Amino acid sequence: MSDYYGAPLGLSLRALLPGPLWSVARPAGPAPAAERLFVLTGNGVDSLLERERRFKRSPKRRAVYETVEALGGSAPVSHLVNQLRLPRNSLDALVQQGLARIERVPEMRDPFAGLSSPPPPSLTADQQAAVRGILATPVDMPVLLHGVTGSGKTLVYLHVLRHLVDSGKGAILLVPEIALTPQTVARVRGVFGDQVAVLHSGLSDGERADAWRALRRGERRVAVGPRSAVFAPVQQLGAIVVDEEHEPSYKQASAPRYHARDAAAMRAQLEGARLILGSATPSLETLDQAAQGRIVTFALPDRIGARPLPPVEVVDLRSTPRIPAAETGVIAWSEALDGAISGALERREQIILLLNRRGFATFVQCPACGNVPGCPQCAIALTVHQTPPALRCHYCGHEEPIPETCAMCGHVTQRLRGLGTQQLERFVGMRYPRARIARMDLDTTTSKWAHHHILDRVARGDVDILLGTQMIAKGLDFPNVTVVGVVDADTGLHFPDFRAGERTFQLVAQVAGRAGRGPRGGRVFVQTRAPEHHAIRAAAAHSVAQFAAAELPLRTPPQPPYPPRTGLVRFVIATDDHARTAELAEKVAAWLRRAARERLDGMLTVLGPAPCPLMRLKGKWRWHVLAKSTEPHVLGRVVRAWRAKAHRAVSVDRDPQSLL
Repeated sequence: MSDYYGAPLGLSLRALLPGPLWSVARPAGPAPAAERLFVLTGNGVDSLLERERRFKRSPKRRAVYETVEALGGSAPVSHLVNQLRLPRNSLDALVQQGLARIERVPEMRDPFAGLSSPPPPSLTADQQAAVRGILATPVDMPVLLHGVTGSGKTLVYLHVLRHLVDSGKGAILLVPEIALTPQTVARVRGVFGDQVAVLHSGLSDGERADAWRALRRGERRVAVGPRSAVFAPVQQLGAIVVDEEHEPSYKQASAPRYHARDAAAMRAQLEGARLILGSATPSLETLDQAAQGRIVTFALPDRIGARPLPPVEVVDLRSTPRIPAAETGVIAWSEALDGAISGALERREQIILLLNRRGFATFVQCPACGNVPGCPQCAIALTVHQTPPALRCHYCGHEEPIPETCAMCGHVTQRLRGLGTQQLERFVGMRYPRARIARMDLDTTTSKWAHHHILDRVARGDVDILLGTQMIAKGLDFPNVTVVGVVDADTGLHFPDFRAGERTFQLVAQVAGRAGRGPRGGRVFVQTRAPEHHAIRAAAAHSVAQFAAAELPLRTPPQPPYPPRTGLVRFVIATDDHARTAELAEKVAAWLRRAARERLDGMLTVLGPAPCPLMRLKGKWRWHVLAKSTEPHVLGRVVRAWRAKAHRAVSVDRDPQSLL
């Protein structure tokens, strides 16, 4: 990993351990938890006569003794004191008399231990065929499970993994961070019970350390977690599953900047384990590998129960009838979506609304001079939040009060521009006053169990409308959801990034798949001002093939090549001084061009330098240089050569997932 990504060896080694176990001050990490066990010794009270003599003046002590005796002679102190309400002084007295002792036994801190774990349903014929096919595939051949939304990919993973675990193997199941909910863990526990260890950043240091130790000792056989779980110390590893393999969150933003999907492929190869990738909307890189025969594909073309995929209505906001602006403000709200929501509420059905932009408004603007308050550390506008009221930067965390007057000209009226989930929540509450509404975004899910509480309310039927960002687009299975609305499909479509269309297609297609999973069916409404865009049209058709056929030519010569048609390395230069950043970027580009001419036989194409789209971030001015080559070994030589002359202001990102 250090060699491939050009990261320092120390940082690469550090990625292998969870944070709690990587400490200079405490090399062993958090100490293992221990439970205090109250154990009877039986000394001198075997006979009834001796018992009468010992406890003649202390009937309470005798009652405590005989209670523990009835429990088998031992019990946790916490259970005796907290649940059975036994007096602690009586326990202490029995210890002092030599009739009992306190033992410390290791305890596994597992926050998911109390989850109910329903048994998995039976497999469909398609699922059974996929399980048989995967197990019959040579171990060294990666597998792609390409199933439409609602086809039951997770159930296939679990049956394959159960076969391996029953044969003495271990397994790793990677899921995107936002999909790592208690519901997901409960499904895995329904198959593997207490053999499951969960690893993710939302756990306490002690919980993560305990899970890691249990896996290393072989006490637990199945690791579940986000990208960092790819390094879990699972014994006798038999398979690694990468669910939703297309998710950009599998790529780490800081050094060593590894991609968990690719790290999983390398680890599986080294340990002789299976690699199983799964997605309803696979990445173009994975589709390209499959087309070349490097990955075997198994398809799940139908939903469970033969339910059809929901019809998708693309709503052209440029021409469609809309609710008057006097009623909606800045929100574009079509009559089609409005009517569908009202009808679903009357039928006591549930609705999901996606808007992939948090906050209340995109920015504040002075109507007199046009000034927009920006982050002093980043080259972006501050986002308006209403709960609590503030302007916030979503990149560095800077926060300041919402201004009452313009800082530039003193004008007393400031206008809110753009739309965020907070404003959508307020509008929906006013438009449908009887609806019970829940919002799910980064601002409402900061606490440990926030995801669980929100989704549990939806599952119980206590929420009529669930709205939020991309968090609600994946992994949710609520049969009573009959209407899905994409409020603004264009939020990420025009980003200055070659993956913008792919991300939009995946997001819209995934959230569309939340509808129609029950017997009542469902409908999807995609509001957009670019209905002719191939990403929107392919998502409406639920067609990965249609999207790939339109997108791949845009990344293939004579167009400027981009992955998967070429490999890519991004050099990002960031310093406190803009002029110094630009100068250093020129030097990096010159070094790359010289290397391409003199040592790489012209097999390297260099683009830039140029300012990054996010030119200033966290107080640093940012420029970047791109290096492209169709030969992986060429990019490897470039990365290794740069590591030898590494500069602290320059970061190297091989296979970047974003160019912002």
